[in-house]
Amino acid sequence: MERESEKAKLKTHLIFAYGTLKRGFPNHYLMEELMNQDDAVLVGVYMTEDYYPLVCGPHGIPYLINLPGSGHRVKGEVYAVSESAVAKLDEFEGVSAGCYERLSVTVVGAVEVGGGRVEAEAYWGHRRFGEVLWKTKGEVGLKEYGEKEAKEYLRKENRPGGRNTILDLVP
Repeated sequence: MERESEKAKLKTHLIFAYGTLKRGFPNHYLMEELMNQDDAVLVGVYMTEDYYPLVCGPHGIPYLINLPGSGHRVKGEVYAVSESAVAKLDEFEGVSAGCYERLSVTVVGAVEVGGGRVEAEAYWGHRRFGEVLWKTKGEVGLKEYGEKEAKEYLRKENRPGGRNTILDLVP
């Protein structure tokens, strides 16, 4: 008999999704694929424990910026994911290109998930441009990425040159 631990993929990472990867948003298809492959499971709705800026950059792409104490407590979803899912998400988010960095964040669960605090990881706007983007947005951020912001989002294949121009903000 095959042991349960051999069948199930270990989901050792918690990922806090605050933008287009959330349910009902343009890139949630990726999370659905990972869930269908048993590489991800939705844990529930969470908010950042601290205040952080959440802003949309070029092409309507959302960025959480690692400037604690600024902005708002940001609402999102936590997923438990496998190591291979993290590799796919890192590639999707452009970690090696310098678009995002995967860093720790403390989040607090909604009542329906028990309200507890957990350490998760989030894809933060890269430190090379994060503060500059926050300042160009007049230091006004969002509490949550929503339908209004999603209408401004341009998929990679629809962007000029098929790339993320956020990197044009930095030398």
